[in-house]
Amino acid sequence: MLLTRAHDGLLYLDHTLPDAQAREHYIVKFGRGANAALASILRHEAPYMALARRLGLRVHAPLALRHQALFIRRFDRSVQPGGKVVRFGQESIALLTGLAGFGAVPTHDQVCRKLIARCTHPEEEVLEYLKRDVANVALGNKDNHARNTAVQRDLAGGVRLSPLYDFAPMYLHPDGIARRIRWEGNDGGRPDWCQVVNQVCEIGEELQPRGRRARAKAAPAMRREAVVAGLKAMVPALLEIAEHDSTMGLEPEVLSHLRPGMLGQARQLSALA
Repeated sequence: MLLTRAHDGLLYLDHTLPDAQAREHYIVKFGRGANAALASILRHEAPYMALARRLGLRVHAPLALRHQALFIRRFDRSVQPGGKVVRFGQESIALLTGLAGFGAVPTHDQVCRKLIARCTHPEEEVLEYLKRDVANVALGNKDNHARNTAVQRDLAGGVRLSPLYDFAPMYLHPDGIARRIRWEGNDGGRPDWCQVVNQVCEIGEELQPRGRRARAKAAPAMRREAVVAGLKAMVPALLEIAEHDSTMGLEPEVLSHLRPGMLGQARQLSALA
């Protein structure tokens, strides 16, 4: 459900409120039925977004759970001084890769190729994308289909990944959701991050301008040392989350399940060179 908070403090259906009266915009998710696993997923979305911020990912605003309703502040629009509502253009990575059909799934390699080609600051966006995949693996978010990530265009024409959304412990889902987008030749659910870094740097090299003179003038699309440093920066937060109790926002049984994986991801990232 799409809701808008007006200046009077009340919530209205999004399409019923003029822009001039809007103060904040929300997507609202409601709990579905009495299934305990689905309820746990919904309860964890707000803590997961806080953990994503701790891990250094791009997030928009804290989420708020009110009974069985999760309020998500919208990042595809902004209320400017004077009351003007600005809407930002967005495109899912399904559209970005030209694989918009529900049965079509791009690889991470294909996504990174498009991010390098289309984003204003390719290295920054590919690093953000890699960090999100580390977080997905470490925290059991298997529902990484091509509509759960998007790129956004700002008013100056810059293109970058939108803030993180739909980030939750989807390993709990009763339907047994499998990890959808994977790395080519390197993904049985636990990617080798050294090989991933090699792959994205090779893609960056392939996309460099042709010709000696053009290549000499162009900055490298992907610098291995920058990517490695960005991934290794996640290690302290991964260890902190794994080694603390449910005060981090995770319920004990979820933390217990995730701890070995988080420690394993921290060890692998620490070994990057």
